Amino acid sequence: MADTVREIERKYDIDDDVQLPDLAGIDRVATVVEAGVEALDALYYDTAGHRLAADGITLRRRTGGKDAGWHLKLPVAPGVRDEVRAPLSDAPPPELTALVRSRALDQEPAPVVRLRTTRTVRILKDAAGVPLAEVAVDAVRAQRAGESASKVEVPAGPVEARWREIEVELIGDGDTALLDEVGRVLVAAGARPASAQSKLARALAETGPARERPAADDAGPDKRRATGSGKRGGKGKGAAKKKGCTAGDVVLRYVREQVRVIIELDPAVRRDLPDSVHRMRVATRRLRSAFRSYTKVLDRAATQPIGLELKWLAAELGVDRDREVLTARLRKALADVPRTLLLGPVDARLRIWSERRRAGSRKEVLAVLDGPRYLSLLKTLHALLEEPPLRPAAGWPAPQVVSQAVLKDYRRLARRVEAALAAPAGRERDVALHGARKAAKRTRYAAEASRPALGPPAKKFAKRIKRVQQLLGDHQDSVVARDALRELATQAHQAGEGGFTFGLLYGREEAVAADRERELPGRWEKASRRKHRAAFRR
Repeated sequence: MADTVREIERKYDIDDDVQLPDLAGIDRVATVVEAGVEALDALYYDTAGHRLAADGITLRRRTGGKDAGWHLKLPVAPGVRDEVRAPLSDAPPPELTALVRSRALDQEPAPVVRLRTTRTVRILKDAAGVPLAEVAVDAVRAQRAGESASKVEVPAGPVEARWREIEVELIGDGDTALLDEVGRVLVAAGARPASAQSKLARALAETGPARERPAADDAGPDKRRATGSGKRGGKGKGAAKKKGCTAGDVVLRYVREQVRVIIELDPAVRRDLPDSVHRMRVATRRLRSAFRSYTKVLDRAATQPIGLELKWLAAELGVDRDREVLTARLRKALADVPRTLLLGPVDARLRIWSERRRAGSRKEVLAVLDGPRYLSLLKTLHALLEEPPLRPAAGWPAPQVVSQAVLKDYRRLARRVEAALAAPAGRERDVALHGARKAAKRTRYAAEASRPALGPPAKKFAKRIKRVQQLLGDHQDSVVARDALRELATQAHQAGEGGFTFGLLYGREEAVAADRERELPGRWEKASRRKHRAAFRR
């Protein structure tokens, strides 16, 4: 069974003559305790093209020290990684290799580097003797894995490197301000912030030919690793507005981002981390939407089959996500019912219903991620970014092309909203509103993709369309909730329980749907004002 430890640390390079300064007295550090010397021997595994190292991931088998075993380190944020551990074995444990499948694809990770480290450890403690951080001074010897260990050819170039470094890692729920203060003292004593994000990255850089060294700019489709949030912002948002920016630049940037999110969320979904399924599903929808919106840029003949596979993946992920959302909605609704109206074991009935659905959906999601169809999709996405199926319009100025795409999706949305408002109340209107919701998502995603070319107006337009989408989404959720409540009431009746409370909740969901239908004309009128689309008329 694999365990996970959150690792928050800072790394520093030091020359041979640099000594660890006195750290007692800084911030809350009262004492520095010698914790001995450890001899660590680690064999690092990666693919032939070093796909794991390129994404800041390390997979190693280490002996020596207090945590001998298999370690898989997954980036979370700068200086923060999740270390997933498994007991020692001869081959990489399946539970760890599954977590790197979205990068390794069908390649089996093999030994690439052996690191032997002599580690001198000191523990920083506060006045009460509580450990705050561990400071390790490492003398590292790196060697390329030879044929005896990995049965792979050792590339031409240096095969060994040596260096010294310092790692400062928080213990428990420490404060990163302590790391900042320790770092200032270390730099003043001659240390330098580490030039490589990991020992493996440095070992590969110093023992292999330049053409083989991993770099962020040529790491492939998953090159710019995420912090785990799945969000992007800050630097680079306006880069596409520079002179000469093409439609291909803008669309491929958005496509790369969605592919990156899918690849990076794969291990999070496998680990059942909060919101990971939802975020991965959204990325599949955004990518598929981009294919459909920007057909002038990307060849539809090439992207349509991929879009169908993305639709399949989103549906498979939706089994678990939809259950999660629906259960949360029903629990909230049940919590608002006065106790005097809670007739029968309604809470227990809902819990059993949800857990049964969860157990099945969780197994199904993992089976999908381990299956050949998903692997084939991942390989196709990698290949798509290596050789994008660009059409002639990809070379045209970005504002012209993306504006046309957004307006086309908007007009489609407008037709669907009008049709839904004209549909008779009941099932027909529910279906029409659901279709309008999907059109709103597509319009919103197209506008979001256009932001690098069109700037703030595109962002504001996307937000207005999102408000329409949210209203339509709440309406659709009420439709799904009523179906579930009908099922729960039937189960309760068959078990000899009363169905009054489920009927009450059903009536409330009907009222929610009616409210959203009354709100839609006003919200659509605000979002569809002509002035909001001024930036797209070119």
